[in-house]
Amino acid sequence: MSLASKTMIMSGGSRGIGEAIAVKAAGDGANIALLAKTTEPHPKLPGTIYTAAAAIEAAGGNALPLVGDVRDDEFAAEAVAQTAEQFGGIDIVVNNASAIDLSRTEDISMKKYDLMTQINARGSFLLSKLCIEHLRRSTNPHILTLSPPILTDPKWFGTFTAYAIAKYGMSLVTLGLAEELRADGIAANSLWPRTAIDTAAVRNVIGSGQETHSRNVDIMADAAYWIVTQDSREVTGDFFIDDDVLEAAGVTDFSIYLNGGTDEQLALDFWVEPKGVVGSNPDLKL
Repeated sequence: MSLASKTMIMSGGSRGIGEAIAVKAAGDGANIALLAKTTEPHPKLPGTIYTAAAAIEAAGGNALPLVGDVRDDEFAAEAVAQTAEQFGGIDIVVNNASAIDLSRTEDISMKKYDLMTQINARGSFLLSKLCIEHLRRSTNPHILTLSPPILTDPKWFGTFTAYAIAKYGMSLVTLGLAEELRADGIAANSLWPRTAIDTAAVRNVIGSGQETHSRNVDIMADAAYWIVTQDSREVTGDFFIDDDVLEAAGVTDFSIYLNGGTDEQLALDFWVEPKGVVGSNPDLKL
């Protein structure tokens, strides 16, 4: 199934994984609306909503950059309405915008806690909610949220409880909407990387030096593309891991996603377990 003439609306997307997903869809000739705040490059985070829009256009898609904050109800509602009006509907929602702070509970400020929960969980809920009426009119509607599988192993909460709450809130959006919208044929799924992904945001939060222990953003773009091109009535309510998706799709050579290192050097991301030799060195876990 091609994404030609399909319309995707995405929160964030001015750089990193979100931009890669948008550019991949644009290769089919998709229409992409980006909801993001970044109009000027950050000193440590290159890329803006306008550079992402240019990359989408260069790849063969149509871009609609919409500058604003996904936490703002009025902006989000207007962005959805403008997207539907310009492109004649909405077929795919990608909840990509996310804030991260790995501080322990006693160290994190409530301002940062609120920021994470408002962007991550509330933002995903809001954008999905606003698009439902348009998705019902699509022939293959999808909601894809970049959030982890829901695991209750205490090891994922002992260090960064606030961040875990915010990301699990996004995953609960998937879990709830998949069931709530099943009769409408609207798919709701989550996608998460098995390994660290090399992005400017990760380097800014985790620190430099992780590049060779990471995969590049293309693996997430390819996995996302596979998910949103499946039959929405058949593929819903799943918490996908990127390399599992691509392996099921027939990919056998994952070296194309390496970022200068080897499989044995790859660091696991949060909320995932090793697969084969990937992440087998526990010292490399983030």
